[in-house]
Amino acid sequence: MSTTKPPLAGSTPTEDAGKLVLRVVLGVLILLHGIAKLVGGPGFIMGLLAKYGLPPALGYGVYVGEVVAPLLLILGLYSRAAALIVVINMLVAIGLVHMGQIGQLNKTGGWELELQGMYLFGALAVALLGAGRYSVGGLHGRWN
Repeated sequence: MSTTKPPLAGSTPTEDAGKLVLRVVLGVLILLHGIAKLVGGPGFIMGLLAKYGLPPALGYGVYVGEVVAPLLLILGLYSRAAALIVVINMLVAIGLVHMGQIGQLNKTGGWELELQGMYLFGALAVALLGAGRYSVGGLHGRWN
């Protein structure tokens, strides 16, 4: 049995399957938040932005971060760029809504922001790893 590792330039089918799982789960879970905002409107986000002296119209950016980017992640198209958009979206969400909870633990001992943290760092992982071969953009697609 050979103990040689695969070349660094490519990835194995199981690594690409892992990238697929990460991309699709991240995309679907964030897309559900985006769908809720499509149904309910961006009023909450616009109000927060106005409270911090930012233009409320920036609230429409939530649709890019929670609808467009997740759809691109699910498809595996421009996955690195889409993941970076999700990272920015999560940083803004943490900054505007969750900053007071950043150092807190919940009743069961977990981090109060564990969901936001998983979205943020999962998206960062996709941005670093790329989409893999099981994607519309393919293994060597631009920004994939």
